[in-house]
Amino acid sequence: MTHSITLANAKLILPRETVTGGLQIEDGFITAINSGAAVPKGAIDCEGDYICPGLIELHTDNLERHIQPRPKVDWPHAAAIVAHDAELAGTGITTVFDAMRVGSILSGKSRYGQYARQLASELWALRENDALKISHFLHLRAEVCSETLAEELAAFTPEDRVGIVSIMDHTPGQRQFRDLEKFERYVMGKNPMSTADFEAHIQNLYDLRARYGEAHEKVAVTEAQRFGAVLASHDDTTTAHVNTSADYGIRLAEFPTTVEAAEACRAQGIAVMMGAPNLIRGGSHSGNVAAETLAGLGLLDILSSDYVPASLFLAAIRLGEIWGDMPRAIATVTAAPAKAVALQDRGQIAEGLRADLVRFRISGDVPLIHGVWSRGRQVG
Repeated sequence: MTHSITLANAKLILPRETVTGGLQIEDGFITAINSGAAVPKGAIDCEGDYICPGLIELHTDNLERHIQPRPKVDWPHAAAIVAHDAELAGTGITTVFDAMRVGSILSGKSRYGQYARQLASELWALRENDALKISHFLHLRAEVCSETLAEELAAFTPEDRVGIVSIMDHTPGQRQFRDLEKFERYVMGKNPMSTADFEAHIQNLYDLRARYGEAHEKVAVTEAQRFGAVLASHDDTTTAHVNTSADYGIRLAEFPTTVEAAEACRAQGIAVMMGAPNLIRGGSHSGNVAAETLAGLGLLDILSSDYVPASLFLAAIRLGEIWGDMPRAIATVTAAPAKAVALQDRGQIAEGLRADLVRFRISGDVPLIHGVWSRGRQVG
């Protein structure tokens, strides 16, 4: 039987304009866009609320936070996945690329092991049992400064819905952590250690980068091709970094740290993604370029919630105020990320696309969500 829903009397945020109208949804897809404020019999009266496409999140560490809510505290994975899924649905996110680290360090003062393969299998088991509210893909964060990247990537297959592979280089003294004092505060805040232990940790990272870095970058590129995934860079700082990204075939830059890098990305046709928390806080917690600065220069294409899921919608609304253009701002969390990862069935309100939708109104500068639909099913 056909499952139909009619949403009426709403402000529809379309790709280039906002209009008053309604939507007809059948079997999870938008089948008609109607104009006017009329409320047909049986329709849901949206009472003048906005409706926009469901948000698309390309990089969130939120699942990792759920499986380890405190240092050395491991939470049951199935419960963590379900809670993470529900949290994202509640913030208007209907498609997520769950970031999972691949590449472990088994020696030195600061060690961490592999977890991504097992966690992904548990995620897909829940999806198979229809236990999840929203659409999930994988974003494998390939740590080049590690010992086991190649073998961990080899454990995944094209059937694992790996949509993004990002090349991560967290070697101290460059990219995100150019300032070693800030790097020390960051590391010591997460893993208290003595000064001698911290110095040994840094030296181990330098040694790993020298031994494995170049080979790991190449294996990440090769494996992304095997998965059919988009390849992303992380924390590009210089034009040289961006030129290397372009040579690898990268078309998505996560969190470039300088205006120079963002301008180089634009010149190379690489989409620039910045953190929503950066925009909300007014700057980077690592002291790098502010997202608002790039927005003002026309160098910001996509927003990511990074480590605060609720920040994604909030930042899009803030960006709408900065630009004076709500459809353009909403596109940074819908159409633009969909385009970046070649998801052609979502990201806009248009006939024939998935009915991934968010109903909301704005109180002050805060979006108040009154309904979330994932492929026509209300999930929030």
